[in-house]
Amino acid sequence: MVAIIVVITIIVFIIVDIVLRVSMKKMELKKQKKEREEALDVGLKLDYTHEAKSLKRVEVQNPKAKILAVDDEEIILDSFRKILVLAGYCVDTVEKGKEAIGLIQQHNYDFVFTDLKMPEMDGVDVTKAVKHLRPDIDVIVITGYASIETAVETMKFGAMDYVEKPFTEDELVDFVNKALIKRQDKIEKQMKPTVRLVTATTKESTSKHEFNVPAGIFVAPQHTWVNIEMNGTVRIGIDDFVRKIIGQIEKVVLPVVKTEIKKGEVLFSITHKNHSFEIPSPISGKVTHVNMEHIEHPEWIVAKPFELSWMVCLEPSNLSDELHSLKIGEGTIKWYKEEIDKYDEIISKVAKENREVDLVMESKSKAEEDYNDEKIWKEFSKSFFHN
Repeated sequence: MVAIIVVITIIVFIIVDIVLRVSMKKMELKKQKKEREEALDVGLKLDYTHEAKSLKRVEVQNPKAKILAVDDEEIILDSFRKILVLAGYCVDTVEKGKEAIGLIQQHNYDFVFTDLKMPEMDGVDVTKAVKHLRPDIDVIVITGYASIETAVETMKFGAMDYVEKPFTEDELVDFVNKALIKRQDKIEKQMKPTVRLVTATTKESTSKHEFNVPAGIFVAPQHTWVNIEMNGTVRIGIDDFVRKIIGQIEKVVLPVVKTEIKKGEVLFSITHKNHSFEIPSPISGKVTHVNMEHIEHPEWIVAKPFELSWMVCLEPSNLSDELHSLKIGEGTIKWYKEEIDKYDEIISKVAKENREVDLVMESKSKAEEDYNDEKIWKEFSKSFFHN
Protein backbone atom coordinates (compact mmCIF):
# COMPACT_ATOMS: atom_id res chain seq x y z
CA MET A 1 0.00 0.00 0.00
CA VAL A 2 2.84 2.37 0.94
CA ALA A 3 4.57 1.61 -2.36
CA ILE A 4 1.40 2.50 -4.31
CA ILE A 5 1.08 5.82 -2.45
CA VAL A 6 4.74 6.63 -3.18
CA VAL A 7 4.29 5.85 -6.89
CA ILE A 8 1.10 7.96 -7.09
CA THR A 9 2.85 10.84 -5.30
CA ILE A 10 5.77 10.72 -7.76
CA ILE A 11 3.37 10.67 -10.73
CA VAL A 12 1.46 13.65 -9.33
CA PHE A 13 4.71 15.59 -8.82
CA ILE A 14 5.77 14.82 -12.39
CA ILE A 15 2.41 15.95 -13.82
CA VAL A 16 2.44 19.15 -11.73
CA ASP A 17 6.02 19.87 -12.84
CA ILE A 18 5.11 19.42 -16.51
CA VAL A 19 2.02 21.64 -16.18
CA LEU A 20 4.05 24.36 -14.44
CA ARG A 21 6.78 24.23 -17.10
CA VAL A 22 4.24 24.48 -19.95
CA SER A 23 2.42 27.34 -18.21
CA MET A 24 5.67 29.24 -17.59
CA LYS A 25 6.72 28.72 -21.20
CA LYS A 26 3.40 30.12 -22.44
CA MET A 27 3.72 33.11 -20.10
CA GLU A 28 7.27 33.76 -21.31
CA LEU A 29 6.20 33.61 -24.97
CA LYS A 30 3.27 35.94 -24.27
CA LYS A 31 5.59 38.41 -22.50
CA GLN A 32 8.08 38.18 -25.36
CA LYS A 33 5.40 38.87 -27.96
CA LYS A 34 4.16 41.90 -26.02
CA GLU A 35 7.70 43.32 -25.78
CA ARG A 36 8.21 42.89 -29.54
CA GLU A 37 4.88 44.53 -30.32
CA GLU A 38 5.92 47.48 -28.14
CA ALA A 39 9.30 47.63 -29.89
CA LEU A 40 7.52 47.67 -33.24
CA ASP A 41 5.30 50.53 -32.12
CA VAL A 42 8.18 52.58 -30.69
CA GLY A 43 10.57 51.87 -33.55
CA LEU A 44 8.22 53.21 -36.21
CA LYS A 45 7.94 56.52 -34.33
CA LEU A 46 11.69 57.14 -34.22
CA ASP A 47 13.44 59.20 -36.90
CA TYR A 48 16.45 57.65 -38.64
CA THR A 49 16.43 59.81 -41.76
CA HIS A 50 19.91 61.13 -40.87
CA GLU A 51 21.19 57.67 -41.88
CA ALA A 52 18.91 57.06 -44.88
CA LYS A 53 15.90 59.03 -46.05
CA SER A 54 13.43 56.12 -46.06
CA LEU A 55 15.00 54.13 -43.19
CA LYS A 56 12.67 52.58 -40.60
CA ARG A 57 14.25 50.55 -37.79
CA VAL A 58 12.84 48.17 -35.19
CA GLU A 59 15.16 46.58 -32.64
CA VAL A 60 14.32 43.79 -30.19
CA GLN A 61 16.19 42.33 -27.22
CA ASN A 62 18.40 39.29 -27.91
CA PRO A 63 17.57 39.14 -31.64
CA LYS A 64 18.02 35.95 -33.66
CA ALA A 65 19.70 38.04 -36.37
CA LYS A 66 19.82 41.56 -37.80
CA ILE A 67 18.15 42.06 -41.18
CA LEU A 68 18.17 44.88 -43.74
CA ALA A 69 15.34 44.76 -46.31
CA VAL A 70 15.21 46.94 -49.42
CA ASP A 71 12.12 47.13 -51.65
CA ASP A 72 10.44 49.98 -53.51
CA GLU A 73 7.04 48.69 -52.39
CA GLU A 74 6.24 50.06 -48.92
CA ILE A 75 3.60 47.38 -48.31
CA ILE A 76 6.24 44.64 -48.68
CA LEU A 77 8.52 46.40 -46.20
CA ASP A 78 5.64 46.81 -43.75
CA SER A 79 5.04 43.07 -43.93
CA PHE A 80 8.73 42.32 -43.37
CA ARG A 81 8.90 44.49 -40.28
CA LYS A 82 5.72 43.22 -38.65
CA ILE A 83 6.30 39.53 -39.40
CA LEU A 84 10.02 39.30 -38.67
CA VAL A 85 10.10 41.57 -35.61
CA LEU A 86 7.42 39.45 -33.94
CA ALA A 87 9.51 36.39 -34.89
CA GLY A 88 12.47 37.81 -32.94
CA TYR A 89 14.56 39.61 -35.59
CA CYS A 90 15.90 43.19 -35.67
CA VAL A 91 14.76 44.73 -38.94
CA ASP A 92 15.86 47.82 -40.89
CA THR A 93 13.98 48.70 -44.09
CA VAL A 94 14.75 51.16 -46.91
CA GLU A 95 13.18 51.82 -50.28
CA LYS A 96 16.29 52.29 -52.42
CA GLY A 97 19.29 50.12 -53.19
CA LYS A 98 21.74 53.00 -52.74
CA GLU A 99 20.44 53.56 -49.21
CA ALA A 100 20.99 49.89 -48.43
CA ILE A 101 24.59 50.06 -49.68
CA GLY A 102 25.24 53.04 -47.44
CA LEU A 103 23.83 51.25 -44.40
CA ILE A 104 25.83 48.04 -44.79
CA GLN A 105 28.98 50.14 -44.53
CA GLN A 106 27.83 51.55 -41.19
CA HIS A 107 26.14 48.55 -39.53
CA ASN A 108 26.69 44.83 -39.08
CA TYR A 109 23.81 42.92 -40.66
CA ASP A 110 23.44 39.18 -40.95
CA PHE A 111 21.12 39.35 -43.98
CA VAL A 112 20.17 41.78 -46.73
CA PHE A 113 16.82 41.05 -48.39
CA THR A 114 16.60 42.86 -51.71
CA ASP A 115 13.76 43.14 -54.20
CA LEU A 116 14.84 42.11 -57.68
CA LYS A 117 13.07 44.80 -59.70
CA MET A 118 13.69 48.33 -58.43
CA PRO A 119 14.37 51.68 -60.16
CA GLU A 120 17.89 53.16 -60.19
CA MET A 121 19.57 50.12 -58.60
CA ASP A 122 18.04 46.67 -59.01
CA GLY A 123 18.49 43.53 -56.92
CA VAL A 124 21.31 42.17 -59.07
CA ASP A 125 23.35 45.36 -58.53
CA VAL A 126 22.54 45.34 -54.80
CA THR A 127 23.72 41.72 -54.56
CA LYS A 128 26.98 42.48 -56.37
CA ALA A 129 27.64 45.56 -54.22
CA VAL A 130 26.89 43.84 -50.90
CA LYS A 131 29.05 40.81 -51.67
CA HIS A 132 31.87 43.11 -52.81
CA LEU A 133 31.75 45.46 -49.81
CA ARG A 134 30.58 43.03 -47.13
CA PRO A 135 31.09 39.39 -48.21
CA ASP A 136 30.22 38.33 -44.65
CA ILE A 137 26.58 39.41 -45.15
CA ASP A 138 24.20 36.89 -46.73
CA VAL A 139 21.95 38.24 -49.50
CA ILE A 140 18.47 36.91 -50.21
CA VAL A 141 16.54 38.10 -53.26
CA ILE A 142 12.82 38.94 -53.11
CA THR A 143 11.18 38.01 -56.40
CA GLY A 144 7.92 37.34 -58.18
CA TYR A 145 7.19 34.12 -60.07
CA ALA A 146 8.02 35.68 -63.44
CA SER A 147 11.55 36.60 -62.32
CA ILE A 148 12.62 33.37 -60.63
CA GLU A 149 15.14 32.58 -63.36
CA THR A 150 16.84 35.95 -62.82
CA ALA A 151 16.77 35.42 -59.05
CA VAL A 152 18.57 32.12 -59.48
CA GLU A 153 21.14 33.91 -61.63
CA THR A 154 21.97 36.23 -58.69
CA MET A 155 23.40 33.21 -56.85
CA LYS A 156 26.31 33.34 -59.27
CA PHE A 157 27.06 36.74 -57.76
CA GLY A 158 26.89 35.44 -54.20
CA ALA A 159 23.21 35.50 -53.19
CA MET A 160 22.33 32.74 -50.70
CA ASP A 161 18.75 32.13 -51.87
CA TYR A 162 15.54 33.79 -53.04
CA VAL A 163 12.07 34.15 -51.53
CA GLU A 164 9.02 34.37 -53.75
CA LYS A 165 6.30 36.95 -53.11
CA PRO A 166 3.52 37.08 -52.15
CA PHE A 167 4.22 35.06 -49.00
CA THR A 168 2.25 34.26 -45.87
CA GLU A 169 3.49 35.07 -42.38
CA ASP A 170 4.32 31.43 -41.63
CA GLU A 171 6.09 30.98 -44.98
CA LEU A 172 8.34 33.98 -44.42
CA VAL A 173 9.22 33.08 -40.82
CA ASP A 174 9.95 29.48 -41.80
CA PHE A 175 12.12 30.62 -44.71
CA VAL A 176 14.16 33.07 -42.61
CA ASN A 177 14.62 30.57 -39.78
CA LYS A 178 16.00 28.02 -42.25
CA ALA A 179 18.26 30.66 -43.82
CA LEU A 180 19.60 31.49 -40.35
CA ILE A 181 20.42 27.81 -39.72
CA LYS A 182 22.17 27.65 -43.10
CA ARG A 183 24.19 30.77 -42.23
CA GLN A 184 25.20 29.43 -38.82
CA ASP A 185 26.28 26.13 -40.38
CA LYS A 186 28.36 28.00 -42.95
CA ILE A 187 30.07 30.11 -40.28
CA GLU A 188 30.83 27.01 -38.21
CA LYS A 189 32.40 25.27 -41.19
CA GLN A 190 34.59 28.33 -41.87
CA MET A 191 35.99 28.30 -38.34
CA LYS A 192 39.51 26.89 -38.20
CA PRO A 193 39.58 24.00 -35.70
CA THR A 194 42.03 24.19 -32.81
CA VAL A 195 43.83 21.48 -30.84
CA ARG A 196 43.48 21.23 -27.06
CA LEU A 197 45.85 19.30 -24.77
CA VAL A 198 43.72 17.78 -22.00
CA THR A 199 45.39 17.45 -18.60
CA ALA A 200 44.17 16.59 -15.10
CA THR A 201 43.10 20.22 -14.63
CA THR A 202 41.74 20.78 -18.15
CA LYS A 203 38.39 19.39 -19.22
CA GLU A 204 37.67 17.97 -22.66
CA SER A 205 36.04 20.38 -25.09
CA THR A 206 32.73 19.33 -26.65
CA SER A 207 33.09 21.87 -29.46
CA LYS A 208 33.19 20.42 -32.98
CA HIS A 209 35.96 22.92 -33.72
CA GLU A 210 38.30 21.89 -30.94
CA PHE A 211 40.05 18.50 -30.96
CA ASN A 212 41.11 16.98 -27.63
CA VAL A 213 44.54 15.38 -27.17
CA PRO A 214 44.73 13.85 -23.67
CA ALA A 215 48.18 14.04 -22.09
CA GLY A 216 49.68 10.67 -21.21
CA ILE A 217 47.85 8.75 -23.94
CA PHE A 218 49.51 7.62 -27.17
CA VAL A 219 48.02 8.47 -30.59
CA ALA A 220 48.64 6.44 -33.75
CA PRO A 221 49.10 8.01 -37.23
CA GLN A 222 45.83 6.28 -38.23
CA HIS A 223 43.95 8.27 -35.55
CA THR A 224 43.47 5.65 -32.87
CA TRP A 225 44.51 6.28 -29.28
CA VAL A 226 46.37 3.77 -27.09
CA ASN A 227 46.14 3.85 -23.30
CA ILE A 228 48.46 1.48 -21.38
CA GLU A 229 46.73 -0.05 -18.36
CA MET A 230 48.42 -0.90 -15.03
CA ASN A 231 48.24 -4.65 -15.85
CA GLY A 232 50.11 -4.19 -19.13
CA THR A 233 47.10 -4.45 -21.45
CA VAL A 234 46.12 -1.54 -23.71
CA ARG A 235 42.78 0.05 -24.50
CA ILE A 236 42.27 1.39 -28.03
CA GLY A 237 39.67 3.74 -29.49
CA ILE A 238 39.21 6.30 -32.27
CA ASP A 239 40.62 9.73 -31.46
CA ASP A 240 38.70 12.99 -31.12
CA PHE A 241 39.61 14.08 -34.66
CA VAL A 242 37.82 11.11 -36.22
CA ARG A 243 34.90 11.26 -33.78
CA LYS A 244 34.15 14.90 -34.62
CA ILE A 245 34.89 14.83 -38.36
CA ILE A 246 32.78 11.72 -39.00
CA GLY A 247 30.10 12.61 -36.45
CA GLN A 248 27.17 10.25 -35.98
CA ILE A 249 28.16 6.57 -36.06
CA GLU A 250 25.41 4.08 -36.96
CA LYS A 251 27.26 0.79 -36.70
CA VAL A 252 30.36 -0.74 -35.12
CA VAL A 253 31.97 -4.10 -35.95
CA LEU A 254 34.39 -5.38 -33.29
CA PRO A 255 36.81 -8.33 -33.37
CA VAL A 256 36.23 -11.63 -31.59
CA VAL A 257 37.88 -12.02 -28.18
CA LYS A 258 41.18 -14.01 -28.30
CA THR A 259 41.76 -13.01 -31.95
CA GLU A 260 45.45 -12.38 -32.72
CA ILE A 261 45.89 -9.00 -34.47
CA LYS A 262 49.05 -7.68 -36.12
CA LYS A 263 49.86 -3.98 -36.30
CA GLY A 264 48.24 -2.46 -39.41
CA GLU A 265 45.56 -5.14 -39.74
CA VAL A 266 41.90 -4.13 -39.44
CA LEU A 267 41.01 -4.02 -35.74
CA PHE A 268 37.41 -2.78 -35.98
CA SER A 269 35.16 -0.82 -38.33
CA ILE A 270 32.66 2.03 -37.97
CA THR A 271 29.85 3.07 -40.30
CA HIS A 272 28.55 6.57 -41.01
CA LYS A 273 25.73 7.14 -43.56
CA ASN A 274 26.44 3.80 -45.26
CA HIS A 275 30.16 4.63 -45.47
CA SER A 276 32.23 1.98 -43.70
CA PHE A 277 35.68 2.83 -42.34
CA GLU A 278 38.12 0.03 -41.49
CA ILE A 279 40.38 1.10 -38.62
CA PRO A 280 43.84 -0.52 -38.50
CA SER A 281 45.36 -1.67 -35.22
CA PRO A 282 48.10 0.62 -33.88
CA ILE A 283 49.88 -2.32 -32.19
CA SER A 284 50.05 -6.13 -32.35
CA GLY A 285 48.44 -8.36 -29.73
CA LYS A 286 45.57 -10.60 -28.65
CA VAL A 287 42.04 -9.26 -28.11
CA THR A 288 41.07 -9.63 -24.43
CA HIS A 289 37.93 -7.45 -24.25
CA VAL A 290 35.63 -5.50 -26.60
CA ASN A 291 33.23 -2.70 -25.70
CA MET A 292 29.86 -4.35 -26.42
CA GLU A 293 28.06 -1.13 -25.47
CA HIS A 294 29.11 0.30 -28.84
CA ILE A 295 27.40 -2.56 -30.67
CA GLU A 296 24.05 -1.69 -29.10
CA HIS A 297 24.54 2.10 -28.96
CA PRO A 298 27.12 3.22 -31.55
CA GLU A 299 25.60 6.72 -31.46
CA TRP A 300 26.99 7.16 -27.94
CA ILE A 301 30.61 7.06 -29.11
CA VAL A 302 30.80 10.72 -30.12
CA ALA A 303 29.14 11.84 -26.89
CA LYS A 304 31.29 9.82 -24.50
CA PRO A 305 34.38 11.24 -22.72
CA PHE A 306 37.64 10.26 -24.41
CA GLU A 307 38.60 7.21 -22.34
CA LEU A 308 35.06 5.81 -22.13
CA SER A 309 34.87 5.60 -25.92
CA TRP A 310 37.39 2.72 -26.04
CA MET A 311 36.67 -0.03 -28.56
CA VAL A 312 39.06 -2.90 -27.94
CA CYS A 313 41.41 -4.09 -25.21
CA LEU A 314 44.57 -5.91 -26.36
CA GLU A 315 47.30 -7.90 -24.66
CA PRO A 316 50.29 -6.51 -26.61
CA SER A 317 52.88 -8.84 -28.09
CA ASN A 318 55.51 -6.32 -29.24
CA LEU A 319 54.72 -3.11 -27.36
CA SER A 320 58.27 -1.87 -26.68
CA ASP A 321 59.15 -1.84 -30.40
CA GLU A 322 55.80 -0.56 -31.70
CA LEU A 323 55.45 2.36 -29.27
CA HIS A 324 58.11 4.26 -31.23
CA SER A 325 55.66 4.86 -34.09
CA LEU A 326 53.07 6.46 -31.77
CA LYS A 327 52.83 10.10 -30.67
CA ILE A 328 52.19 11.46 -27.19
CA GLY A 329 51.53 14.78 -25.39
CA GLU A 330 52.45 18.20 -26.76
CA GLY A 331 54.39 16.62 -29.63
CA THR A 332 51.07 15.60 -31.19
CA ILE A 333 49.64 19.13 -31.40
CA LYS A 334 51.70 20.20 -34.43
CA TRP A 335 50.85 16.89 -36.15
CA TYR A 336 47.13 17.39 -35.46
CA LYS A 337 47.24 20.83 -37.06
CA GLU A 338 48.83 19.28 -40.14
CA GLU A 339 46.05 16.68 -40.21
CA ILE A 340 43.44 19.45 -40.02
CA ASP A 341 45.07 21.14 -43.02
CA LYS A 342 45.06 17.82 -44.87
CA TYR A 343 41.32 17.41 -44.25
CA ASP A 344 40.69 20.98 -45.48
CA GLU A 345 42.58 20.14 -48.66
CA ILE A 346 40.32 17.13 -49.26
CA ILE A 347 37.19 19.27 -48.92
CA SER A 348 38.65 22.00 -51.16
CA LYS A 349 39.68 19.44 -53.80
CA VAL A 350 36.19 17.93 -54.03
CA ALA A 351 34.58 21.38 -54.03
CA LYS A 352 36.86 22.52 -56.85
CA GLU A 353 36.02 19.46 -58.95
CA ASN A 354 32.30 20.19 -58.61
CA ARG A 355 32.26 24.00 -58.63
CA GLU A 356 31.03 24.40 -62.19
CA VAL A 357 28.26 21.86 -61.68
CA ASP A 358 27.23 23.10 -58.24
CA LEU A 359 26.88 26.85 -58.70
CA VAL A 360 23.45 26.52 -57.10
CA MET A 361 23.52 24.08 -54.19
CA GLU A 362 19.77 23.49 -54.24
CA SER A 363 19.90 22.41 -57.88
CA LYS A 364 21.97 19.33 -57.02
CA SER A 365 20.17 16.05 -57.22
CA LYS A 366 20.26 13.62 -54.31
CA ALA A 367 22.39 11.27 -56.42
CA GLU A 368 24.96 14.03 -57.05
CA GLU A 369 25.16 14.88 -53.35
CA ASP A 370 25.64 11.21 -52.45
CA TYR A 371 28.35 10.93 -55.10
CA ASN A 372 30.21 13.93 -53.67
CA ASP A 373 29.92 12.51 -50.15
CA GLU A 374 31.29 9.22 -51.42
CA LYS A 375 34.31 10.99 -52.92
CA ILE A 376 35.00 12.86 -49.67
CA TRP A 377 34.73 9.81 -47.43
CA LYS A 378 36.75 7.63 -49.80
CA GLU A 379 39.56 10.18 -49.79
CA PHE A 380 39.20 10.61 -46.02
CA SER A 381 39.59 6.88 -45.43
CA LYS A 382 42.59 6.65 -47.77
CA SER A 383 44.37 9.66 -46.25
CA PHE A 384 43.79 9.05 -42.55
CA PHE A 385 43.37 5.31 -42.01
CA HIS A 386 45.70 3.79 -44.58
CA ASN A 387 48.65 6.19 -44.74
